[in-house]
Parts: sequence; structure tokens; C-alpha cells
Amino acid sequence: MKTQDYDQHSKWQASRRGVLKGAAGLGALAATGALGMGGASLFAQPALAQASDLRAQLLAVPGVGKGSPTDADWQKVGEMVLDATKKNVKEGEFAGVELTFMGLNNQNLHNMLFRGFLKPWETYTGAKINWIDLAQADYNARLQQSIATGTVDFDVIEMGAPFEGDVCGKGLASEMPDWVKAQIEMDDYVGYLKAPVGTWNGKTYRVSIDGDCHTFNHRTDVFADADLAKAWKEAGNTTEWEVPKTWQQVQAATKFLKGKKLGGQDLYGYLDAPKAWGGFGFYFLGSRATAYAKHPDDKAWLFDADTMKPRVNNPAWVRAIQDVIDALPSEPADQINADPNTTAFQQFLGGTGSMVSWWGDVGSNAKTSDTSVVGDVTGFSILPGSDDVYNAKTGQWDKLASGPNYAPNMAFIGWGVYVMSRVDADEKKKKAAWSAAAHLGGKDIGLWMSAYPSGFQPYRNSQFNIPEWVAAGYDEAFITAYLNANKDSYNHPNAAIEPRIPGIFQYYSIAEDELAKTFAGQGTAQEGADKIAAAWEKLTDQIGREKQIELYKASLGS
Repeated sequence: MKTQDYDQHSKWQASRRGVLKGAAGLGALAATGALGMGGASLFAQPALAQASDLRAQLLAVPGVGKGSPTDADWQKVGEMVLDATKKNVKEGEFAGVELTFMGLNNQNLHNMLFRGFLKPWETYTGAKINWIDLAQADYNARLQQSIATGTVDFDVIEMGAPFEGDVCGKGLASEMPDWVKAQIEMDDYVGYLKAPVGTWNGKTYRVSIDGDCHTFNHRTDVFADADLAKAWKEAGNTTEWEVPKTWQQVQAATKFLKGKKLGGQDLYGYLDAPKAWGGFGFYFLGSRATAYAKHPDDKAWLFDADTMKPRVNNPAWVRAIQDVIDALPSEPADQINADPNTTAFQQFLGGTGSMVSWWGDVGSNAKTSDTSVVGDVTGFSILPGSDDVYNAKTGQWDKLASGPNYAPNMAFIGWGVYVMSRVDADEKKKKAAWSAAAHLGGKDIGLWMSAYPSGFQPYRNSQFNIPEWVAAGYDEAFITAYLNANKDSYNHPNAAIEPRIPGIFQYYSIAEDELAKTFAGQGTAQEGADKIAAAWEKLTDQIGREKQIELYKASLGS
């Protein structure tokens, strides 16, 4: 994104906020349900001058229910958390230093926020940051090109842990100094984001700013509607009309809702994302597959740990692919062309569809984004389970004595900020780069990013303090369900952990391309899965099978 585009976007946000502050804006918010968080208490934020706690002050910018944050808010937050930087950096210490930062401009979040957060940092330190903004679908190709050609043209990068095999494993990242570890309070990370995540060969490289997993988002009004419950029974169903707890129930509800209405609006069930999305779309099939494919007695679910033989064409994955094929006729008319951005931000938050799996953005946007109309009727849980789970070791489907199999998808393991080794020869530039990363990865700014639209979800133990969120204006039932869905996913004993192996997004991109053809009717689920598996085998041999086996086992903790 060019600087003038960023400035124009900031002015547009301010203008939109002005409208929302007026009576017409309040009427619009009431009509969309954004005022339904406890009535007057929604706007009853304490005056900043009276707030003694920094975190409470942060959460009052701009205030839950007061519309989407603007660039002015991002800059204010960046200024409020600057004290941590001042303890390690003198004013003007980085004068003359220029850094290049590469990251996402997805849904006008990520780099857009970082610009605002870092403006006060730039003013204080004297450094200047130049920006490389990438669409999510372009991210993997751009990064892989830099790695393959040896032309890393950025000093700092927003990157997910799955890429650590490609970047840290090739010596392209700078090792984190001890003062950064202290500034960002790494001990506060949730367990699954601690080492070995963020490390390579025992060295630490990552400042975490996100804790990724997919959770299940649903419309509470749809599943509480008495008329739908009556129609469900009349259709011959013997179970209650309620929020699905298994993928088998998701399928049944999706097919049942086709042609139904609520409040005069057409209803749809689950929202799939069949369109390729630069490798990232594979996560959404994965979230349909984990309950089928991740057996509690087996840490592996993507490959056989001893051979790297793909499992993507086994009966569990084929069932997940077939589920999508079977559900698409009951989903919105052009769903075949929907990518994940469409399903979350345009459809679900816009009032279309009753169920969607996504990262935490749905929860953080539901009550704090101008575009959401479902803030009062959104519920959360871990991903649905399955009545049975495939046992890759026996080749059989198992029914567990404990009931349905649940296996939350730890999709992407969260975004982090990494500094490139190309700055290591210049101590001043190296310190500046790490200081910028530490500013974005601080404990308190992390709370703000998890509470407001940012592209990130809770990733620190301190972010699961429900009274802190309630005091900021969040409805207790809403935020409890949201935070518990994340926490219960992170801590689940059968969580599906993503491998940090070289080329992982090459595997995903290959799969996405074949899946798009399969979902469009070009072959059966099994045929598509077999093509993916064959291509994955070739890629593993190209990268080096023995090394991949070693790294895959390490990522599984075996």
C-alpha cells in the first residue's frame, strides 16, 4: 500500500467515525445490533484522566461499541505503551536509521495498524520505517521468492511460525537479544507458543503478536429459534435443534437451513471457502478434517511421521473433501468463488450464514467493527468433533468410549515479528529493528490487539482475564464464550499441531490448487486427494525426505 493510500484510508475512517457519532450513526448502530451490549453500560467508559490502570486506559481507545478504531487510535495506543521502549532506548538514538518492514495489508489490518503503532516509536527513536504491504494470497510467493533468490530486501517481517523452517533454518533471521526477551515478557505466552515455537536449533527468533487457532462461530439466534426447532422436528429429526457439536451435525443443519428464513432473510448453514487463497485456504479444509484425521493416540495427522507419506488422501481427508462438495449446493449461490475473507468479513459478520470456522478475527470484529451486524447473536466454541475418527495405523474408523473426537486446528501458530540477519553487521540498525519488533510485541499492546480488529487473537495468559474485558464494555457471556473457545483450543489434549517444516506453504498451495478443481466438479474427492498426495511426495523428495522426517518429528514433539 502506498503512503497516500494509507493517508486516504485514515481520513475515510475518521469521516465514517464522525457519522457514527451523530444521531444517525447511533440509529444505524442500533439497527445493526451494535448497541446491544448491556444498554448504557456500553458507552460508560471511565474518563482517561481518571483511569489509573494502563490496560483499562488502552481498552477505552476508542471504546468497545464505538465503531472501528482509526489511525488516530492506533497512534494513541502506540504512544501509551512507549515507556517500555524508553527504558531501553534513548530519545533520538536511531536517528538516520531506515528499516524496511514486510507484512500483510489484509482487510486493512496488520501493517495498517503497525504504521500507527510505530509512528510514536519513530518520533521518539528517530528511525524511519519503509513498508512492503502484501495481500494474503501473495504473501507466500513473495517470501519464497526472496528466499530462493537470496534477495531478502526487508529488515523486519511479520511472519507465521510455519515459515520458520524456511527462514530460520536457512540462517536468514537474527537471534533475539536478551533485553528484548525481558521487554516483551515472553513468560506470559500461552504454553503452545513457547519453545520450540519461535526457536531454531535452540536459538530464539520470534516476537509473538498472535496465537492462532480456528474456532467455531455460530449464530445464536438461528439455533434458538422456536419456528426452526419445530420445522426441524417436523422434518423427521430426532435430535434437538441446537448448535452443532459434530461435523455430522453441521452437515445436517446446513442442508436443513437451505430455503429457510429468519426475520424475512434467507438462511444458510455452514460457510465453506473453496477459492484458493495463497495456501492459507488449506487451513479451512483442515478444520473440517482434524476431527476425522487426528486420532488421540497419534500425534501426526498430515503425514506419517516415520516416512512423510501424505495422509491427505486417506479416508479421513477424503471424507472432509466430500463434506464440502456435499454442502456447497446448500450454501450461498456463488460460494465456489468465496475465499476465507469473504466467508468471515463479507458473509458471516454481514449477516449471511449461520456457521463459520475462522481465526479469532470473527470474535474481535463482531462487537468492535463498523461492518458487523451480528455482535449480539454470535456464539463461540472449539471446532466441531466427529462421531468417529480414522486410525491411520489400523486403517479403521474408531468410535471412542469418551464420545465424539475433538481435535482443534492450531492453524498457523500465530503471526510473529522477526528481524532478518542482514541487520546483524550494523549494531545500531540491529537494535533499532529489534526495538521496533519489541514495541509491537509488548504485553499491553497485545491486549489491545486481541480486543479490537487487528488480525490477531489472544496469545498471552494475561489476556484471558474476563473481568478486564467486561470492565471495558464487553458482554460477559459473549467474551467468556470467545475467550474459552480460544483457551480450550490451545490447551486441548488432542490439538492438531501444525508442522514447522521447510516448504509447508508449498504443500498447502499445491493442495489448494487441486482442491479448487475438485470443488468445481473436476474429479471425485478421492481423485483430487490422490493428486495432492502424489504432488506432496514429489515435493518431499525435492526438499529431502530424511531431513523432513527429522523436522516433522521434532515439530510433533517426538
